[in-house]
Amino acid sequence: MKTLLLLLLTSAFLLASQYSYRKYSHVKKFYHDITPIVLEIAKKYQLPPAAILAISGLESGYGRGYVSQITGNILSLGAYKSDFELPSLYLPWCDSKKSVVYDKEEIQMCSKNELHYKQRPKSLKRDYRPTPYAGTTKKLAYLKYHDKQRVQAHKNCFEDFATRWIRKNSTIKAFSNARIWLDDLIKKEGVHALYLRSTNVKFINTIGGVPHSFNYRKEWPIKVIRIMDKTGLVTLSRSMSLDNENFIDTWKK
Repeated sequence: MKTLLLLLLTSAFLLASQYSYRKYSHVKKFYHDITPIVLEIAKKYQLPPAAILAISGLESGYGRGYVSQITGNILSLGAYKSDFELPSLYLPWCDSKKSVVYDKEEIQMCSKNELHYKQRPKSLKRDYRPTPYAGTTKKLAYLKYHDKQRVQAHKNCFEDFATRWIRKNSTIKAFSNARIWLDDLIKKEGVHALYLRSTNVKFINTIGGVPHSFNYRKEWPIKVIRIMDKTGLVTLSRSMSLDNENFIDTWKK
């Protein structure tokens, strides 16, 4: 009995160490909210879901970056010419919250002494808020208080990534090469290949870490892969998609 208990405790320790980012409540909440959306889009457009989940976590600061919170743009996608983009904003940093605050109610909760206002530059990122707020300085906290619209904004963001970025006829070779490679892989090995760690790693390295890509910085793929591994996103996406498990049960494993 003692041996069995020791084995169980050892296994629990190893899993906690392997998926160490799962201990953070904000990471859990972030992935609880977006994983079903990502899995739906990934299945529809045949993309590796764990990679998209990891990119979202890095680019949005697990949904805590003020630009992603305002716009719903959790992949930090640049705006096309016809898109609304977030304009320059005069927003404060709040010392007690240790973040930029944009919600008037949150600003009022901070004392004047801990507020440090600054003109934030135009983000150049697509604003997924609905009209008439998209592209304006009005209703910055709109998505925070409207769950349905926030979910739709996230879905639109992932749809853009799948259809406007990762496509065969993209003028950016990193994106077109990724799509061509994925199509060939799926043809040879089937859609189950999208749930392999090796596929997700190669996808991340194909679209980033080189000039003229999603992010040219060499450390970008390393950071994305670290998030994917430390949060267990391959296991999460595979269990939910292929084994029909729910998020909570999978996250606890």
